[in-house]
Amino acid sequence: MRACLLALPFLLKGPPTIRDASAGASAIDGVKMSKVKDVKKVVLAYSGGLDTSIILKWLQTELGAEVVTFTADLGQGGELEPARRKAEMMGIKDIRVVDVREEFVSDFVFPMFRANTVYEGTYLLGTSIARPLISKHLVEIARETGADAIAHGATGKGNDQVRFELSAYALNPDIKVIAPWRDWSFKSRTDLMNFAEQHQIPVPKDKKGDAPFSVDANLLHSSSEGKVLEDPWVEPPEFVHQRTVSPMDAPDTVTEIEIEFLKGDPIALNGKKLSPATMLAALNDLGRDNGIGRLDLVENRFVGMKSRGVYETPGGTILIAAHRAIESITLDRGAAHLKDEFMPRYAELIYNGFWFAPERLMLQAMIDKSQEDVEGTVRLKLYKGNVIVTGRKSKKTLYSDALVTFEDDRGAYDQKDAAGFIRLNALRLRTLAARNRRG
Repeated sequence: MRACLLALPFLLKGPPTIRDASAGASAIDGVKMSKVKDVKKVVLAYSGGLDTSIILKWLQTELGAEVVTFTADLGQGGELEPARRKAEMMGIKDIRVVDVREEFVSDFVFPMFRANTVYEGTYLLGTSIARPLISKHLVEIARETGADAIAHGATGKGNDQVRFELSAYALNPDIKVIAPWRDWSFKSRTDLMNFAEQHQIPVPKDKKGDAPFSVDANLLHSSSEGKVLEDPWVEPPEFVHQRTVSPMDAPDTVTEIEIEFLKGDPIALNGKKLSPATMLAALNDLGRDNGIGRLDLVENRFVGMKSRGVYETPGGTILIAAHRAIESITLDRGAAHLKDEFMPRYAELIYNGFWFAPERLMLQAMIDKSQEDVEGTVRLKLYKGNVIVTGRKSKKTLYSDALVTFEDDRGAYDQKDAAGFIRLNALRLRTLAARNRRG
């Protein structure tokens, strides 16, 4: 089942009952009681980091809510059990740590890559595409547990707050969303540190002061923003990069690989069948070792400001080059050009948080239709940050040796026909030129 159908179960089933909040109540730590008075249980998107740990305790102490934590294993790397242990230490009874790597790649990343999706010409949307999946699970868990609300740790300045909440409302129009960064009274990092120490929340030593930069990661990419990266003229320090070696330090030898596609999705690497998540992880390793996928970008956020970030998408950079290569011999010109025309709109929808919107689902249906015969094998060379396509083949190729050969084409194409074709297409241009000459 293609990803465009993911929203249907939520749209067909009735949403859970949400209690209305009473008006005119007093404020709790900057949040109006009228918004959260009746919230008894909250499902929190929990990473185990400092910020979401503070949010967890804030929900318990300031709202008096029972908290269910959801930690998604998106392939971000590192051990997730510390998040479970920290949640247990903070008194959480219902802790969900869920491996969603296969779902993430098969139902979100691959559908996006069928469109060759890039935002503003360069960004492969690694953060953007993970947010609707997290929201989907938050809403599901809220339904299962009878929770009144969900909560996330996105700030009020970024795109993620929009992505989380638009996705949640698309799946459950009555869900209540708590966004502490927009609501609480903390004014500074110092306030957060004081709250953490007051409630005995472990604070990593490198966060006692200002963190050098902020990192988000999943199986598709890693992103770094803030602090040492805020000046777009200053070159990013090498220590910022999480996923790749420097292209200058990559091996001086070429790595050659072959990727096999079926219906627009990669299914085998060097002849070995791989699951979606395993495929992306393997391409990440190849890209990492060859310095592939680094991007220093100033992007336009949906909320209106410009933001500088350093992104690394090693496997995705390889994949999009290979996918375009197999499309080049299997996809009709009109279909290929039409896809390229609406791709920026599709990318913008994902970037802005409209994964579950009807227009994205409509575009996805068109994209998936275009991929029915996109199958075959692509050969590539990886070398010092470069992805070089060296060959492509398919049983469903539209490439014809008989048509393109410079040798005797034995009647497959009569070159004299081109004269009439040119005359017809030149008619309006000649008419315009004649009028201009008279003028």
